[in-house]
Amino acid sequence: MARQQRLGFRPRPGYAAEDFVMGSSNAEALAAIHAWPNWHAGCLVLLGSEGVGKTHLARIWADASHAMHLDRRAPDVAAPQGRPVLLEDADQGVDDEALFHLINLAAQDGGGLLITAREPPRAWACSLPDLHSRLAALQVVTIEAPDDEVLEGALRKLFRERSIRAPRDLYPYLLTRMERSIPAAQDLVRRLDEDSRPITRSLAKALLDDGMENIDLFEG
Repeated sequence: MARQQRLGFRPRPGYAAEDFVMGSSNAEALAAIHAWPNWHAGCLVLLGSEGVGKTHLARIWADASHAMHLDRRAPDVAAPQGRPVLLEDADQGVDDEALFHLINLAAQDGGGLLITAREPPRAWACSLPDLHSRLAALQVVTIEAPDDEVLEGALRKLFRERSIRAPRDLYPYLLTRMERSIPAAQDLVRRLDEDSRPITRSLAKALLDDGMENIDLFEG
């Protein structure tokens, strides 16, 4: 029986603490976030590749700490005034003097600085010698590539957001065959949702193989 088409529903990303999928690949980063405000010099760099959950974890911290989210392209360093600061994607370019000032402010009462990045601070381009030494001294914690627990949790969350009840045997099948990243999970769930046929292992195989020929779509 064909699956009923939905009316172009596109879920918005949610960053609620209860929606964060925990596992061994992000346990250290999660513990580090909860250790605030006892970070070294009030700063922490959350490191990881695209889609591992840096933004989600950073937004959880920002909500809990009432941090101000500054735009890395034009950070208003006067705006926080004793509040913690979230600065995302800092390795993609931040004004040297602004970043140096924010690191200094983080150690003051009521301050704090959480930075997200894909590359470690030592690799960031900077022209200020004092900033270079500060970056080298920053506390860094890494979110690793998702393990089975995190990847399955992400898949379940993505299906749930689209009101899809996937068959139980689909999850172990996907975990052994799909690209092991959250963006890949998002793309796969989207493609399954946009297809009008019932969601089965065979349909998933067809999409993963990027070919629909000679596939029994009603197996499963």
